[in-house]
Amino acid sequence: MAPMDSVAENWSFAVYVLGVLFVCIFMLILPPFLGGRARGRAKEDPFESGVVGQGHAQIRFSAKFYLVAVMFVLFDVEALFLYAWAVSVRQTGWIGFFEATTFILVLLAGLIYLWKVGALDWAPAQRHRHPLPHNVRQEKP
Repeated sequence: MAPMDSVAENWSFAVYVLGVLFVCIFMLILPPFLGGRARGRAKEDPFESGVVGQGHAQIRFSAKFYLVAVMFVLFDVEALFLYAWAVSVRQTGWIGFFEATTFILVLLAGLIYLWKVGALDWAPAQRHRHPLPHNVRQEKP
Protein backbone atom coordinates (compact mmCIF):
# COMPACT_ATOMS: atom_id res chain seq x y z
CA MET A 1 0.00 0.00 0.00
CA ALA A 2 1.46 3.33 -1.08
CA PRO A 3 1.63 6.30 1.31
CA MET A 4 -0.83 8.24 -0.84
CA ASP A 5 -3.40 5.47 -0.48
CA SER A 6 -3.16 5.78 3.28
CA VAL A 7 -3.73 9.54 3.10
CA ALA A 8 -6.67 9.03 0.77
CA GLU A 9 -8.26 6.61 3.22
CA ASN A 10 -7.70 8.81 6.29
CA TRP A 11 -8.53 12.27 4.93
CA SER A 12 -11.64 12.52 7.09
CA PHE A 13 -9.58 11.96 10.26
CA ALA A 14 -7.16 14.69 9.18
CA VAL A 15 -10.05 17.09 8.55
CA TYR A 16 -11.47 16.21 11.97
CA VAL A 17 -8.15 16.89 13.75
CA LEU A 18 -7.72 20.20 11.92
CA GLY A 19 -11.28 21.18 12.80
CA VAL A 20 -10.72 20.38 16.48
CA LEU A 21 -7.50 22.40 16.53
CA PHE A 22 -9.24 25.33 14.84
CA VAL A 23 -12.13 25.30 17.33
CA CYS A 24 -9.75 25.08 20.32
CA ILE A 25 -7.60 27.95 19.10
CA PHE A 26 -10.69 29.98 18.21
CA MET A 27 -12.15 29.44 21.71
CA LEU A 28 -8.90 30.43 23.40
CA ILE A 29 -8.00 33.51 21.38
CA LEU A 30 -11.26 35.22 20.44
CA PRO A 31 -13.17 35.58 23.79
CA PRO A 32 -10.90 38.24 25.32
CA PHE A 33 -11.65 40.47 22.34
CA LEU A 34 -15.42 39.88 22.43
CA GLY A 35 -16.12 39.83 26.17
CA GLY A 36 -17.17 42.75 28.30
CA ARG A 37 -14.62 44.49 30.45
CA ALA A 38 -16.88 46.21 32.96
CA ARG A 39 -16.39 45.22 36.57
CA GLY A 40 -18.72 45.58 39.49
CA ARG A 41 -19.89 43.91 42.65
CA ALA A 42 -22.84 42.23 40.93
CA LYS A 43 -20.65 40.88 38.13
CA GLU A 44 -18.27 39.22 40.58
CA ASP A 45 -21.03 37.29 42.41
CA PRO A 46 -21.43 33.63 41.49
CA PHE A 47 -24.62 33.03 39.55
CA GLU A 48 -25.97 29.59 38.84
CA SER A 49 -29.24 28.39 37.36
CA GLY A 50 -30.88 31.78 37.64
CA VAL A 51 -30.42 31.94 41.42
CA VAL A 52 -28.06 34.26 43.21
CA GLY A 53 -26.04 32.24 45.72
CA GLN A 54 -26.59 32.64 49.44
CA GLY A 55 -23.93 32.02 52.05
CA HIS A 56 -20.50 30.65 51.27
CA ALA A 57 -19.39 27.66 49.26
CA GLN A 58 -17.59 25.94 52.12
CA ILE A 59 -20.59 23.94 53.32
CA ARG A 60 -19.53 20.83 55.18
CA PHE A 61 -21.50 17.75 54.28
CA SER A 62 -21.76 14.74 56.49
CA ALA A 63 -19.82 11.64 55.47
CA LYS A 64 -23.17 9.86 55.41
CA PHE A 65 -24.17 12.05 52.45
CA TYR A 66 -21.24 10.73 50.43
CA LEU A 67 -21.93 7.17 51.57
CA VAL A 68 -25.53 7.36 50.35
CA ALA A 69 -24.37 8.96 47.08
CA VAL A 70 -21.88 6.16 46.43
CA MET A 71 -24.48 3.50 47.23
CA PHE A 72 -26.93 5.16 44.86
CA VAL A 73 -24.39 5.13 42.03
CA LEU A 74 -23.45 1.54 42.82
CA PHE A 75 -27.02 0.23 42.73
CA ASP A 76 -27.87 2.40 39.74
CA VAL A 77 -25.01 0.89 37.71
CA GLU A 78 -26.15 -2.58 38.76
CA ALA A 79 -29.58 -1.76 37.34
CA LEU A 80 -27.88 -1.05 34.01
CA PHE A 81 -26.32 -4.51 34.08
CA LEU A 82 -29.75 -6.00 34.66
CA TYR A 83 -31.14 -4.01 31.75
CA ALA A 84 -28.44 -5.41 29.48
CA TRP A 85 -29.34 -8.90 30.67
CA ALA A 86 -33.05 -8.25 30.03
CA VAL A 87 -32.30 -7.19 26.46
CA SER A 88 -30.39 -10.42 25.77
CA VAL A 89 -32.53 -12.80 27.83
CA ARG A 90 -33.43 -15.00 24.85
CA GLN A 91 -29.81 -15.49 23.84
CA THR A 92 -28.58 -16.29 27.36
CA GLY A 93 -31.21 -18.92 28.12
CA TRP A 94 -31.47 -20.64 31.48
CA ILE A 95 -27.79 -20.20 32.28
CA GLY A 96 -28.17 -16.44 31.93
CA PHE A 97 -31.31 -16.57 34.07
CA PHE A 98 -29.50 -18.35 36.91
CA GLU A 99 -26.54 -15.97 36.63
CA ALA A 100 -28.89 -12.97 36.79
CA THR A 101 -30.69 -14.52 39.77
CA THR A 102 -27.36 -15.00 41.55
CA PHE A 103 -26.43 -11.41 40.72
CA ILE A 104 -29.73 -10.13 42.15
CA LEU A 105 -29.32 -12.24 45.31
CA VAL A 106 -25.82 -10.84 45.89
CA LEU A 107 -27.19 -7.31 45.43
CA LEU A 108 -30.04 -8.08 47.80
CA ALA A 109 -27.61 -9.45 50.40
CA GLY A 110 -25.55 -6.24 50.11
CA LEU A 111 -28.66 -4.09 50.46
CA ILE A 112 -29.81 -6.02 53.54
CA TYR A 113 -26.35 -5.67 55.07
CA LEU A 114 -26.35 -1.91 54.46
CA TRP A 115 -29.81 -1.66 55.95
CA LYS A 116 -28.85 -3.65 59.05
CA VAL A 117 -25.71 -1.60 59.78
CA GLY A 118 -27.73 1.61 59.43
CA ALA A 119 -25.99 2.95 56.34
CA LEU A 120 -29.35 3.82 54.77
CA ASP A 121 -30.58 5.88 57.74
CA TRP A 122 -30.39 9.43 56.48
CA ALA A 123 -31.67 11.11 59.64
CA PRO A 124 -29.24 11.64 62.53
CA ALA A 125 -29.31 8.98 65.19
CA GLN A 126 -31.62 9.68 68.10
CA ARG A 127 -30.01 10.02 71.49
CA HIS A 128 -30.66 7.04 73.68
CA ARG A 129 -32.33 8.76 76.59
CA HIS A 130 -33.80 6.92 79.47
CA PRO A 131 -37.24 8.18 80.38
CA LEU A 132 -37.33 9.99 83.70
CA PRO A 133 -39.82 8.95 86.33
CA HIS A 134 -42.76 11.35 86.60
CA ASN A 135 -41.71 12.56 90.06
CA VAL A 136 -38.17 13.59 88.99
CA ARG A 137 -37.86 17.06 87.53
CA GLN A 138 -35.40 17.69 84.73
CA GLU A 139 -33.11 20.62 85.48
CA LYS A 140 -32.54 23.15 82.76
CA PRO A 141 -28.95 24.23 82.15
